[in-house]
Amino acid sequence: MTVRVAFLGNDPWSVPSLDALIGEPETELVLVVTNPPRPAGRGNELRPTAVADVARTHGLPLLEVDRVSTGPGLAALAEAEPDVVVVVAYGELLTRDVLDLAPLGAVNVHLSLLPRWRGAAPVQHAILAGDERTGVTVMRMDAGLDTGPVLGTLEDTIRSEDDAGALGDRLAGLGAMLLVGVIRQLAGEGLPSRRQDDRRATFAPKLRPDERTLVWGDEAASLVRRVRALSPEPGATTTLRGHPVKILAAAVGHDERADREPGEIVAADERGVAVAAGDGVVRLLEVAPAGRRRMPAAEWARGARFTDGDRLGT
Repeated sequence: MTVRVAFLGNDPWSVPSLDALIGEPETELVLVVTNPPRPAGRGNELRPTAVADVARTHGLPLLEVDRVSTGPGLAALAEAEPDVVVVVAYGELLTRDVLDLAPLGAVNVHLSLLPRWRGAAPVQHAILAGDERTGVTVMRMDAGLDTGPVLGTLEDTIRSEDDAGALGDRLAGLGAMLLVGVIRQLAGEGLPSRRQDDRRATFAPKLRPDERTLVWGDEAASLVRRVRALSPEPGATTTLRGHPVKILAAAVGHDERADREPGEIVAADERGVAVAAGDGVVRLLEVAPAGRRRMPAAEWARGARFTDGDRLGT
């Protein structure tokens, strides 16, 4: 049986699942829905989503629209007559009209082990919290926010060097593999599901702009997790001499001690820039000063010419 699939996604992390469905002989993509092009880059040129790029490359039926719960989006979904609606990093809370549109329902690939980290930023929050393990969940969607019954999971270890980009890329790949298996079973003899335990739920809202700022009085390990959770985009931020600086890679300075105020620069050498934190030292490894490219912190330090008493966050 060939399964007719309508795919909804906006993010680069949506692409592995779309690619997997394209390569699956037992699925037919009858519609791909994604956001319209948005202004991006220094020139604010309109850019399509990564999902739109893939759909065009493969000649798939494509609809670029802001919403599918009403209007042209909903009408196009109904006209496509999918057997299942697949949602990956789409960002719209779907109405019952969409959820009930396909005979096999709507399924979602979520980059956490639900019910932990329901919401828009599960990868970032898993790193911020210092979780040792995470994973992916494929669930049957309901009207709640990531509350539907679980159809399958795959676990993964969060590595010490993972930032949100690396971890999210890996989880997106795992989710794509899991998704194909789930759809095969749904179209065959069916697949049992299990209800989520709402008592164990934690939440992962999108990080606010003020949560990107590094507070140097925090523990060094917490500061490093924040850098990892916000890299590569949008980046954790601080200031030097009143000018913003993005911190894109950092590590705890285990071999260094700082009898300095939080934020003071302790040392700068080929290993990076050591900065005093609330309980030790954070070594900055990669940064992006305002209006400049990402660079090694050691290169930044040579141009910044730190003086005694220079302090980040001022």
